[in-house]
Amino acid sequence: MASTFMQWARSPAAREYFFSTHFWGPVANWGLPIAALSDLVNKDEEFISGTMTTTLAAYSMVFMRFAWRVQPRNYLLFACHATNTTAQILNDVRFVRYWYMGGREQKLKTIPNDKLVEAEAKIQETGAQVKGKVVEAVEAARKSASK
Repeated sequence: MASTFMQWARSPAAREYFFSTHFWGPVANWGLPIAALSDLVNKDEEFISGTMTTTLAAYSMVFMRFAWRVQPRNYLLFACHATNTTAQILNDVRFVRYWYMGGREQKLKTIPNDKLVEAEAKIQETGAQVKGKVVEAVEAARKSASK
């Protein structure tokens, strides 16, 4: 099998394929499913865009059909869009579960209370610092206006 592939790889047909848009188009297009798979693993549900994810899934479904119908069939493009469609649909499922099926509330319940108290204290401290600087600025402006 390897020798058959190597014979084909040395042939003019292989060079024609590797220097065509049937090869480089899908290779460049693999950025979409790679990004979708990265989002699936690394991105918090709060930052997923439901509109964009649904649009990308629909786009890939359309071009998956195109890759199948075009002659000669472009299996590399088909695989790219099949992967992207699957990843985008999984991200859409995560989005819907988080925003519409109670995932957000469940996640907020798991935040430890001491972290919330800590965050509130930091907010109070920052507010006091800002208030002090505003008071200083107002007093400085009053002094310069009275001169």
